[in-house]
Amino acid sequence: MKTLIALIGILGVLTSAAFAESSIRKPSGVTFDYSNSSICITDRELQETVTEAQKAQKELLGRKGAGADYLGWITLPSDIPESLISDIEKTAQKIRNEGDALIVIGIGGSYLGAKAAVSAINGPYANELAIQGIKKPAVYFAGCDMSSDSLAMLLEVIRSRKTFVNVISKSGTTTEPAAALRIIADAVKQSAGKEYKNRIIATTDAKKGALRQLAEKEGWKTFVVPDDVGGRFSVLTPVGLLPIAAAGIDIRQMLDGAKTAQKDASCVSSKNNMPLMYAAVRNALRKNGKKIEILADFDPNLHYFGEWWKQLYGESEGKENKGIYPDSLDYSTDLHSMGQYVQD
Repeated sequence: MKTLIALIGILGVLTSAAFAESSIRKPSGVTFDYSNSSICITDRELQETVTEAQKAQKELLGRKGAGADYLGWITLPSDIPESLISDIEKTAQKIRNEGDALIVIGIGGSYLGAKAAVSAINGPYANELAIQGIKKPAVYFAGCDMSSDSLAMLLEVIRSRKTFVNVISKSGTTTEPAAALRIIADAVKQSAGKEYKNRIIATTDAKKGALRQLAEKEGWKTFVVPDDVGGRFSVLTPVGLLPIAAAGIDIRQMLDGAKTAQKDASCVSSKNNMPLMYAAVRNALRKNGKKIEILADFDPNLHYFGEWWKQLYGESEGKENKGIYPDSLDYSTDLHSMGQYVQD
């Protein structure tokens, strides 16, 4: 239950939301309408899970219970210091002023939050515009698969371009990003020459780990992954904020919306708390056998938002034969493949 509240809370930090009894309507922001759930669950069943959700919310806000050491994301929007925001903005501006391309190296929570935000706001063709000189830098993501062909093609794309790299890893030993970094860093070193060390930024542990040691040895600029924030919830740390800012997105505006979402998600009244009500409705449905959840979008820009959501949900809930099966669909495209299954 706490994980469900956490999931919808972290997804909501990119926007502000207001809540009404069975639906939320606002010109911009997250909306939640669970009125049709009454087909599957009774008012009594929902009230039972509301009570459970309120108990879980109390533990979350009190930083208690299992996993309490990783609840720093709860107050991230209001806790991030001005000095860090300014440093991120300054670094992002340097990338935008001097670079033609930015490669973000990471996997899972180290890249999906940023990719979801950049894709949603800038759209799927932003890199093509950057190549034409209309908008820069082009932002590419690597180290999130084991495809040598894909990496080779990326190296061809950046061969004659001024490329910056942001490698993101708490430990620096995760296989996919570690392998990608070795190859990409070598390519940047060959093309940048003496400027090499100024082209790579590492986002990693504050004191320990292979990437921290490598960054200090090479003289790379670094940002810190907070100890109390799990990777999948790290989009409002330098993990997500630096790539998002480098893509030309106003992170201060994003953080302002996140502060509103933080306030909304901390409300003790269930009728005014969308994350809590979502958790309650979803658990009531699960208890009645509804164990598959689909997040569908109607805009190609939101494809990676769905991918991020699947990672957040699946990695958090999919343990010990518990949780639900999450999937995402792009409408109307997937209406012609999965539509009948969903309707059934």
